[in-house]
Amino acid sequence: MTAEYIPNFLKNRANLTPNREAIVYNNQRLTFLELYEKAYNRAGVLTAKGVKEEDNIGFLVNNNLQTVITLLSLHIIGAKAVLLNNRLTADELIFQLNDAQTTFLLTEKTFAKTIQKIESEIPICTLFKEDIPSYPYEQPLEKAEVSLQETCTIMYTSGTTGSPKGVIQSYGNHWWSAVGSALNLGLQEKDVWLCALPLFHISGYSILIRSLLYGIKIVLHDHFSVEKVIADIEKEKVTMMSVVTLMLKKIENAVEQKLPASFRCMLLGGGPATIDVIKSCFRKGIPVYYSYGMTETSSQIVTLAPEDSFKKAGSAGKPLFPAQLKIMNEKGLEAAQQEAGEIIVKGPNVSKGYLNKGTNRVNGWFHTGDIGYKDGEGFLYVLDRRSDLIISGGENIYPAEIEGILTSIEGVWDAGVVGMEDELWGQVPAAFIVKKHGITLTEKMILSDCSEKMAKYKIPKKIFFIERIPRNASKKILRRELRKLVMARKE
Repeated sequence: MTAEYIPNFLKNRANLTPNREAIVYNNQRLTFLELYEKAYNRAGVLTAKGVKEEDNIGFLVNNNLQTVITLLSLHIIGAKAVLLNNRLTADELIFQLNDAQTTFLLTEKTFAKTIQKIESEIPICTLFKEDIPSYPYEQPLEKAEVSLQETCTIMYTSGTTGSPKGVIQSYGNHWWSAVGSALNLGLQEKDVWLCALPLFHISGYSILIRSLLYGIKIVLHDHFSVEKVIADIEKEKVTMMSVVTLMLKKIENAVEQKLPASFRCMLLGGGPATIDVIKSCFRKGIPVYYSYGMTETSSQIVTLAPEDSFKKAGSAGKPLFPAQLKIMNEKGLEAAQQEAGEIIVKGPNVSKGYLNKGTNRVNGWFHTGDIGYKDGEGFLYVLDRRSDLIISGGENIYPAEIEGILTSIEGVWDAGVVGMEDELWGQVPAAFIVKKHGITLTEKMILSDCSEKMAKYKIPKKIFFIERIPRNASKKILRRELRKLVMARKE
């Protein structure tokens, strides 16, 4: 075995610690050996269906044990998982499925309405049942080892042009992400990670990978319920949990006294929490590690330790051990301390690029498009997530994607979208519309069209009709002017 290869993640873990508990979902519990055996059998079912190593397999799923088993069955075969956001519309899903040239879509009955619109485009397998033995079975050709350069997963993220791009994540990207996280958070024999984030997000899938590599138990929830989270932290002796800001606020508000002393940290992503929330968390025994990362970096790449949370309030922290970070100014030079510029990162956890769309790497450095600066001690402060990005309840929303849909609506001449402050979600989209002359167009009509063409969380929460969209000489939208208009309309 050359240095480029590593033993199959799942099989190796089942061999090393076969009787150690791997996952808890509701009342179901599996050891690593049991998880491997079930994934192996599922791989046989997929093999009989015609799934091969070179295939890209779509996943339109919920968080449940069957999803985990089927995702890991691809590790046996070597096929690639195309993880789809289950909140997208059929049209949005069809674009991604076609772009990834998926050969099968694995899904479940809860998406029946969406499936009806997709089934003419791609073969669909509804495999998430307990009666799996009734399916045809063929001995799978098991991969004993994987190349760290080999693609493991593909996750779509919206581009600044509005066209979603499939981020290619290799086994090596996931491996080094897990290593970087362990070197930062530490690793203890009794660690247990609670996952209430979607498995189709990098933040959820990365927990699954860490479980295999660390040999720790996952407590999987099908959705976020603050009452269930607090109960399971105590019942299952949870030590770590990944959250977005909204989840953290709800947990902090619901914890009356303190979490058990065994709880080690909340890994926070999707935007920072206020200093008041952080302080309250600490009083209640909820250490918070604020992190900065993205799909392209296979989860966090910069993290702020709890001991720095107060003195470095607002900072994302420093790069994880395997990673590097620079700030580049408009002249293409490395920025000075406190000087704002584009955040660029480098490391073995960074994706090699996008499916069918090249890469954002230059000389090995990934250009995030985000704006930030480093202080005198090297702590990163993020000023704007990918310049125009709207972060709503942990979901990334790109205005250009929404604008493309809005301008396709009959009667819309031009459109601009920005984020609007929201107490519950952090931000929500607000849209400015220029109507074609002589056309009758109402907010209700626009929102009705939007509901058919985009996921609910992307739908603008407010429509403003204006005479023209402010643009610069290059015809780019001046979003700062639209933000001013939002503030003026709210006053």
